[in-house]
Amino acid sequence: MLGFNDFCAVCGADFRDEDTGDGPAIFVIFIVGIFIVPMALGFHMILDPPFFVTFLIWGSVIIGASLGLLRLLRGLMFNVAWQRHAREVRLQDFEK
Repeated sequence: MLGFNDFCAVCGADFRDEDTGDGPAIFVIFIVGIFIVPMALGFHMILDPPFFVTFLIWGSVIIGASLGLLRLLRGLMFNVAWQRHAREVRLQDFEK
C-alpha cells in the first residue's frame, strides 16, 4: 500500500533506489499532532463522553489521517527528489 513499483509502467524508469527516508513520517507526526490531537482533546473536554467513545472515534480518525497523509507525503517527497535527481548516498560513492 505504501510502497513504490520497481519500474515505471510507462517509461521504464528504475525506482529501486527510491529513498524518501523518514521525512514523510515526521511531517505526518507534526500535522496530526498539531491539528487532529487538539481536536480530539477538545471533543473529550467539551462533550465529556466515556473514554472508549473518544478512543474509538478519534483513534480511527488519527490512524486514517496518518495513513492517508503518509501515502500522499511519501509520493510528494519522492516526486521532489526525482525531479532534482536526488538519490541515496552509498559507501561505494566515496570509494576510489
